[in-house]
Amino acid sequence: MKQTVRLFAVALIAGAITLWGYKLLEDDNPVIITANQENPTFIPTNYTSELNDTGIDLTKAAEKTVNAVVHVKNTTISRRPTNIMEYFYGGGEPRAMVGAGSGVIITPDGYIVTNNHVIANASQLEVTLNNNKIYEAELIGTDAKTDIALIKIEPDEDLPFVPFGDSNEIRIGEWVLAVGNPFNLTSTVTAGIVSAKARDLNEFDRNPQSFIQTDAAVNRGNSGGALVNIRGELVGINTAITSETGSYVGYSFAVPANIARKVIEDIIEYGDVQRGILGIQGQTLNSKIAQKLGLNESEGVIVGGIEDGSGADKSGIREGDIIKGLDGYKVGKFSDLSGYLGSKRPNDVVDVTVIRNGKKKVIPVTLIKLETYEIEELGLELKNASQEDLKKYGVDGGVMISRALTKDMQRYDLDGILITKINDQPVRSIDDAKRIMNRRNTNEDIKLTFYDRDGDLNTFIFR
Repeated sequence: MKQTVRLFAVALIAGAITLWGYKLLEDDNPVIITANQENPTFIPTNYTSELNDTGIDLTKAAEKTVNAVVHVKNTTISRRPTNIMEYFYGGGEPRAMVGAGSGVIITPDGYIVTNNHVIANASQLEVTLNNNKIYEAELIGTDAKTDIALIKIEPDEDLPFVPFGDSNEIRIGEWVLAVGNPFNLTSTVTAGIVSAKARDLNEFDRNPQSFIQTDAAVNRGNSGGALVNIRGELVGINTAITSETGSYVGYSFAVPANIARKVIEDIIEYGDVQRGILGIQGQTLNSKIAQKLGLNESEGVIVGGIEDGSGADKSGIREGDIIKGLDGYKVGKFSDLSGYLGSKRPNDVVDVTVIRNGKKKVIPVTLIKLETYEIEELGLELKNASQEDLKKYGVDGGVMISRALTKDMQRYDLDGILITKINDQPVRSIDDAKRIMNRRNTNEDIKLTFYDRDGDLNTFIFR
């Protein structure tokens, strides 16, 4: 009996100590329940947006832009020959062909910028807004070199529009949105970053380009659409993709907004594009060229020639100078230079930073007007001859072939040849060339009378 009482007492004491210890632990350390990691009963969620943490909100840019991007339908009429006579002499059954692209409203009264290739050869233009209203559009003007066109609709109310931003200020890695109508879908928004600036897709062409490259998805139908920054400002007009399939493969290209704005302002004010040039011939510098010439620089544009009477000539720029900057913007390659000058006009003054004999100089240069005329039928670009050129050949007037525009003509090496007659009519300036070609019958042969580089007079007939 005594043994039983003793065991009962020990049990009571042990129970009391255990209860006291449990209460002590409960007060100091709350119980933590840990979920089984192999079979979780909940999914951890973070509702804090990373975009908000970084201050980037792409939704605002999309909201500002989507209603100002339109669908552009281009109807062209072609004739399909039905017999051999119509094949050689024209005519045939008319056939309507429809193309489509995008456009960007840039003023509340209905001016719209798009690509030249979107509206090329149009017999009728139709614009559909994001609210499904449809308008007929008028072609105001185009510029094939920059692939920019301006059209106009007459709305019954003020329209939403996209303000221009400064494309010179965009940075590589900056977020951008591409807004357009790919595959005839209404206002589609894609996002990406600026991959490169002043990108030239025709490295060996004498008409250098200067595109903004982005990895925002752009497909067929996006042409003419808006490339905007995170503030909803227009920084480019989407114009091209490089793809074997015709669809997006990772990068696309846009005409910088500064160039597009200058082109459409010129079209409105002058009816054509006023191009300002330095008056130099040059090429992109690299380490191989630098080593050959004994230079320490590997970036920039080296001046290889200067046009007599140009701004570069009058300001004192010399052959061998290395152009490193324009108005404080870096020039690392020729497309940087041509891209910046593409937003300038004749008589604008540009501060050109050059390296000469190892020393940096800043030279103000007044741009001159680029006066050229393209004979599309021949694939040739003409410019007015200088007094030195005329004196060299002993003639009173003529025009020079400045460059060949097609591969077929490039093989003849016609650059620098002086044309004195077209179809036996005297040519003293590019205005004469325009007049003769505009009055020519489209089925008529083209006869060129010219002096070659050896000073011999020749005649070519192009059929």
